[in-house]
Formats: sequence, structure tokens, C-alpha cells
Amino acid sequence: MKKIIVIFFLLLGLTLHAQPVLKGGLDAFINKNLSYPAYSYQNCVQGTIRISFKINSRGEVYSSSVSSGPGIDLDQEALRLIRMSSGQWKVPSDYDSTYVLVAPVNFRLASEDCNRVSQQDMNKAIAVYKANQGLTDAITNYYRNKAQGKQNEAEEKKVLSLKAELGYDDEYLSKKIDEGKKKLQQKDRQGACEDFLFVKYMGSSLADDLLAKYCR
Repeated sequence: MKKIIVIFFLLLGLTLHAQPVLKGGLDAFINKNLSYPAYSYQNCVQGTIRISFKINSRGEVYSSSVSSGPGIDLDQEALRLIRMSSGQWKVPSDYDSTYVLVAPVNFRLASEDCNRVSQQDMNKAIAVYKANQGLTDAITNYYRNKAQGKQNEAEEKKVLSLKAELGYDDEYLSKKIDEGKKKLQQKDRQGACEDFLFVKYMGSSLADDLLAKYCR
């Protein structure tokens, strides 16, 4: 079993003024709420994602974005975690809310299998992810159209072949549902519903009950 290790540093730059502090500590928050993305987990992809963001006087995160990362699902997880922390920051009265904070989130997986994965192997997996993103979009677009009765039936055979090629089987989709359920426990309903909708737009009914219950 792969062990997840997340190292989180907050780079605030040089300043004489006190800086915002996350209630309970940033490391504890990240480790509690992390959901290692399915593709990166399965392919032992690790790395550092840097998130830029600002915090207003109410301790809310705004203007957040990925400033650097491999361009795969790790990026979105790091961004989600920072956005989840919104409203939980203690902000000094004289804090300048226009200041840009940079948070490097370092994802690590510890297992014998992942220890044998080289940087070259990870780079190949990242390249495959990016190359397949357009194919994934083609699948989800087909099923979105199908839900509206606008699909081209002649494309279905090609779509099913793409799903098999990309490994979007019930096992993968069940993993996606598990990720969504974890996000529900973290009170991240938006993130959970995005995962459940992904399952739906892969042509599966596995998440239908969850969509009806949480995402109406």
C-alpha cells in the first residue's frame, strides 16, 4: 500500500508585519483533507505544486491559482486544498490583503513500487495524461450530449473504445466516487459533485444516487 506524505511550506517573503496563520496549522489541515488524485496515485506521480493566493481581512482565500505544477490532477488537488482553507485564517489587523502568498505543496508517495519509479517514468505518465485530456473531454462531451438527447449514435462505438483505452472502467470510477465521498466528509460539496459528475459523464450510473442526494 502506498503511503502518502505531504510536505507543506508557506512562503510569505520578507516583511516586518505579522502574517496570516491557519487555525490548527497548515500541515495538519493539508494532511487531514488531502485526497491523492487517482491518476497520479496509480502512476506514482509526485512533485511540487505552487499555489498563489491572497487572503482578505475575514481570512477568506481569494484570487487563487496554480502558479507552477506538472499540469495534471495534482495541480487541482493542491488548488482545492488552499481554497478549502478559506475562512479559517487568522489575519492581523494591519495585514495588507493585496499581498500574494505562495504555497508549495509537495506530494510524495512512499512504497516499494513508487520507489522504483524514475523521474523519466513520471514524465512519461504526465505526458500521457496531457495527451489523453482531449480524449477524456471527447468522452464526457458525448455523454453530456446524450443526457440532453443530442448525441450522435454513430460515435458510441468509438467512445466505448476510448474508455477502454484510457482505463475508465468501473474500478477507476469507483475510486473517483470514493474521492468524492471523502470530499463530502470534508464539507467540500463542490469538489465531491465534480467527481460524481465525472462518473456520470463517463456513461456510468454508479454515482446517480449521490448526485441526486448532494448535487441538486
